[in-house]
Amino acid sequence: MPELPEVEVVRSGIEPAATGAVIAAVEVFEERSLRRHDPVPGSFAALLEGRRILGAVRRGKFLWLPLDSGRALVIHLGMSGQVLLRAPGSDSDRMLRVRLHLDHPVHGELLLHFVDQRIFGSMAVDTMQATRDGLAGGYSGAASGDWSALIPSQVAHIARDPIDPAFSADAFLAALARRKTGVKRALLDQTLISGIGNIYADEALYAARLHFDQPADSLSRARARLLLDSVRVILGRALAEGGTSFDAQYVNVNGESGYFSHSLTAYGQQGNPCPRCGTILVRQQFMNRSSHLCPRCQRLR
Repeated sequence: MPELPEVEVVRSGIEPAATGAVIAAVEVFEERSLRRHDPVPGSFAALLEGRRILGAVRRGKFLWLPLDSGRALVIHLGMSGQVLLRAPGSDSDRMLRVRLHLDHPVHGELLLHFVDQRIFGSMAVDTMQATRDGLAGGYSGAASGDWSALIPSQVAHIARDPIDPAFSADAFLAALARRKTGVKRALLDQTLISGIGNIYADEALYAARLHFDQPADSLSRARARLLLDSVRVILGRALAEGGTSFDAQYVNVNGESGYFSHSLTAYGQQGNPCPRCGTILVRQQFMNRSSHLCPRCQRLR
């Protein structure tokens, strides 16, 4: 599933092409991709057509495009969703679910394709509400506007992510110290800290020498701070390399894959020697997925 770096790569690619564009027309090819859209205020197409896009914002794994109507187009990639920019007249992408026709004042006509093989992703037009702290709703490369301190109602329960300028390290560390669950379970809790999935959780835990089942409330302040620093470093490296791609499912808006999979130290490396101590890395069952770790460097204490 795309995590913060993959969604941020998509957001940064959409922003210059979408900001200021008017949505001229909407084509929906798969109604299941709109399952999170509430039709009571209006149909998906009716709420979008003729509206101007004001920017591109992300919190965790959620992406939204604020509109001049005061609403926002919320996009969640799910497991296999892709947002692709295409030139007019280009061939339709396979698994195309929704197409937006954009009219940009500088770039002219553009097509925004929402492609989703498994149809776990979604698009929805949502109402906006004020953020609890009065700060910007999420990470955006655009200049602040009247919409910046607003967040879609569907995203309001999601915690800020560690590269959000408004993310509070002290608040996160205090909340982590109160969690009695395993530390990886805490990292994956999007109401505590957002944007981290299985891949980057394993990488950060390896960097911090922590077992995935170590109780979060057993961590010293220094060790918890080291974990947060490791998360930020791992996410930053992944962003620099365009995200992680194992197949054709994750691509950026131009259809190009990320390369961070070549830099993974723990995730998917079971059977290989640990770069630190030489012990063979293992994969262990965790919830309905797996965790990858060094049994020597990451002992449960």
